[in-house]
Amino acid sequence: MRLMSSAFIDGTPLPRSFTCDGEGISPPLAWTGAPSSTKSYVVLCEDPDAPSGTWHHWAAYDIPPQVTALGPDAARHAEQLGFRHGINDFSRIGYGGACPPHGHKAHRYRFHALAVDVEHLPILQGASCTEVERVARKHLLAEALVVGLYER
Repeated sequence: MRLMSSAFIDGTPLPRSFTCDGEGISPPLAWTGAPSSTKSYVVLCEDPDAPSGTWHHWAAYDIPPQVTALGPDAARHAEQLGFRHGINDFSRIGYGGACPPHGHKAHRYRFHALAVDVEHLPILQGASCTEVERVARKHLLAEALVVGLYER
C-alpha cells in the first residue's frame, strides 16, 4: 500500500495551511494498493516529536472502501464523505493542524492510511485517536505512511 499527498512530498515541510499558523485544514491524501479484502480505511496523524510524547492530531475512520482519497479540508466534511472522527489530543473532534512549540527543531507529522477488514470499527462515538488506532490495528490488512515536517 502507498500513501501520498499532492500538497507535500514525503519528508518535506507541510504547507502552512495545514498547520495552526495557517487555516489548520487537513491535507489532501490519496492511497493505492490496498488488499481487495479491505472493508474500510482509517487515516491517522500524529507528532512523535511532541515534548510530552506522541501527540495525536487526527483519527478518521469507517472511511468507505471505495474512497481512496481525501481532498484538502476533508476532515470538516466527514459526514458528507461517510466517515467518523476520533477525539484528538486537542480534545476536539477532527483534524488539529501541526503546531509544534516555538523554537523546536522540525517535528515529524506522520500520516498513516490503514486498510482494515471491518466496515465499521467496534468503538463508541467519542473514542480518542489512541483508541481508534488501537482497535484499527486489531483489524489491520495493510498500512502506508507519509511524513510532513513543520517547525515554528
